[in-house]
Amino acid sequence: MNKLHMIAKGVAPILAALLMTACAAPEFKQPAMDVPTAFKEAQTPAEVKIAADGSTWKQAQPAEAQPRGEWWLAFNDPALNELINEATRANANLAVAAARVKQARAIAGIAEADRIPQVGIAAGAQRVRQSDVELGLPAGTPVAPAKVFNANLTASYEVDLFGRVSSNVAAARGDAASVEANYRSVLLAVQADVAQTYFRLRSTDAELETLNRTVQTREENVKVNQRRFDLGDIGEFDLSRAKTELATAKAEAIGLQRQRATTEHALAVLLGKPAASYTAGNSPLLDTALLPVIPAGLPSSLLERRPDIAAAQRSMEASNARIGVARSAMFPSLMLNANAGGTSANTVADVFKWSSRSWLLGAALSMPLIDGGRNKSNIQRSEAALEESVGTYRQSVLTAFAEVEDNLAGLRILAGQTAQIDDAVVSARRSADLAQKLYTAGRSSYLDLLDAQRNLAAVERSAVQLRGNRAVTTVALIRALGGGWGDAPPTTLAQK
Repeated sequence: MNKLHMIAKGVAPILAALLMTACAAPEFKQPAMDVPTAFKEAQTPAEVKIAADGSTWKQAQPAEAQPRGEWWLAFNDPALNELINEATRANANLAVAAARVKQARAIAGIAEADRIPQVGIAAGAQRVRQSDVELGLPAGTPVAPAKVFNANLTASYEVDLFGRVSSNVAAARGDAASVEANYRSVLLAVQADVAQTYFRLRSTDAELETLNRTVQTREENVKVNQRRFDLGDIGEFDLSRAKTELATAKAEAIGLQRQRATTEHALAVLLGKPAASYTAGNSPLLDTALLPVIPAGLPSSLLERRPDIAAAQRSMEASNARIGVARSAMFPSLMLNANAGGTSANTVADVFKWSSRSWLLGAALSMPLIDGGRNKSNIQRSEAALEESVGTYRQSVLTAFAEVEDNLAGLRILAGQTAQIDDAVVSARRSADLAQKLYTAGRSSYLDLLDAQRNLAAVERSAVQLRGNRAVTTVALIRALGGGWGDAPPTTLAQK
């Protein structure tokens, strides 16, 4: 007894050390990031905004459980609202992402199943003929074949001694959360792509409208120059120049039609429709359209709003949990087994008789002794996978900050360009009007008129392009902010 006591006394500390070192997974530590206190390009916005129709809106109260905000309502455009709703219902990439979420949740459910005992039932029938020697009978004794029926209830359960099951469940849950965040990222990308494509289409319509006015001006110039040429007031040089300018303007308009068709087809794909069956109506982006002013909020809140950052975060947690799964493989595993039922009987009825009962209880403890370094290498692989996910997370955060700064800078610079181009449009229209009057009065050459008209056409087209760029960049900023703005996770916008 003393020897057994001494052995137990010596083994106990070893077992305790094993239990302490074999934790389910290492404690997850959030990677340290240098988060700026404010965006360099950010400007403090007013709390309440005014929409295009004069109505006001403000950010709703933050709530983590609420879905991503319907940010497109801030543009106050019913057509845009309908397009985004349609794309949300029918976009193919979004359907793929949704299917992946279902798969990830199912895999998490499979991992969860290991937490509870596995119970099953087995039943069967056999026709058996044993040999006379096997039955202990004299050689040559005839043995008739017999029917054997059996039915068993089985149960098994793995005792989670070293956290293999819990770590595996945590990893599966992390994967599912990451896939769900990726779904939100795809959803935001689809919605933003629809909005940007819609504004590009409207900008192209406005540019076509400007080009069509230029074509009309060129046609009028050809008519005027043709009459003056017929009267002998001018030579053929001015008439040929006017015809050249008309043909050039028409060619530009035709080329822009190709761009519009391509943009329309891209919008059809986003809506989940064949390009051949979708036609977008003409809707020029007017210069009176008011774009919402989007506040950037704090950089720290961006980490909570961006779905791609959330996906990277969940991926880190899953990788950390898999280290626990890999470590647990180096320690003993304990499996409990039970079996109850009729072992065998000659008739089906006898199987369920109390006299045919049998049972079995067992426990199996197993652990690897020599595995050629397999488990150690698996731990190293899991640790390297965590390092990879940490690097991906850091890169996602840096990219997010850069995208917000890019779009804030873009909106600031575009606003300055727009102010200057608006002044240029006023001056160019005045110059073109004066040049037309001077040419009509015979006090200037056609070259002067043409130069003024060219300047006006170029400036008006630049103004239209800037208008479209501002709308597209506004959507890009909202996308960079994670589909919302302010200091809390994105929510819906409440109309007042």
